Amino acid sequence: MMSGKERILKTLRFEEPDRPPHFEIMFELEYEAFGMHFPDRRVWDTCTGAEKERLIAQCMEVYARIVEQYQWDGLAVYWPWSDPDGVVAAKKLFGESILVGSIVGDSVWSIEGMTDWEQFSIDLHEHPERLHEGARAKTKVALDKFNRLADAGADFIHVVNDVAFNAGSFIAPRYFREFVTPYLAQQVQHIKDLGVIPFVHTDGNIMSILDDYLSLGAACFQSVDPMAGMDIAEMKRRCHGRMALMGNVQCNLMQDGPLEAIRQSAMYCLEHGSPGGGYIFGTSNTIFPGMPLQHYEYMLKVYREFCSKQRGDRSQILTSDF
Repeated sequence: MMSGKERILKTLRFEEPDRPPHFEIMFELEYEAFGMHFPDRRVWDTCTGAEKERLIAQCMEVYARIVEQYQWDGLAVYWPWSDPDGVVAAKKLFGESILVGSIVGDSVWSIEGMTDWEQFSIDLHEHPERLHEGARAKTKVALDKFNRLADAGADFIHVVNDVAFNAGSFIAPRYFREFVTPYLAQQVQHIKDLGVIPFVHTDGNIMSILDDYLSLGAACFQSVDPMAGMDIAEMKRRCHGRMALMGNVQCNLMQDGPLEAIRQSAMYCLEHGSPGGGYIFGTSNTIFPGMPLQHYEYMLKVYREFCSKQRGDRSQILTSDF
């Protein structure tokens, strides 16, 4: 049986593994699932030394339960955020059994990083040099984080920037190609030069800028947001052989149900995403607070059924009944 890491690496090469790999970028139902808590996210800015080691160990206890219970094939260490010490601890814990990485955000101009939309709009038309200066500054910070995460042993780095709404990119594609694409491409290339696998993320509809994303050279694009009209079948047709995909199980259905709609969304993803490799099964965002745990576990029940049918041997695919 393949390890989780082998499974993901194979699908990223656009080869079919023994089953489609699965993990989530974040899982924040640790109390509902295990009666455990990650440390308060506000503590990381001030903790040092032995206290930080204790908190990271607390995180690793939760990660170990998540990976074992839900049979994840990878882990993007999200607490502590963008922190090489977290990657070191996760690599020590999981070794080569799963793909271990980290998350870096706000690396380009984006929706969530915007502090003054009015000024940004003015600069877009009247002072483009200011936006280029800001983009270079963001890139410099991001590259430093990439270097430290690579030194810590990260297998992959997930670069997260929300640059699209449901109707399309947050700025017109011609502006996106000037103020975002070249800087994101530089970052992706830097990650590759470090010998690390680059993943990229945005929510929203990116069809108008999909060619920009394909030009980056990223190994995998995560979200594939169906609430914004992103069809995994069309994305697979456009991206196969160039950029793998992760996600697309519809998060509002994961929140609200009903179960049959979750089943339909999950099966659509698996049936259209997994053939020929190049797909990691998951939700279109994260397992966020307030999502009913039973909905995530039902999504995985559908996944197990698909994998069993695909291989014809339930006992060799996934055995956890949660």
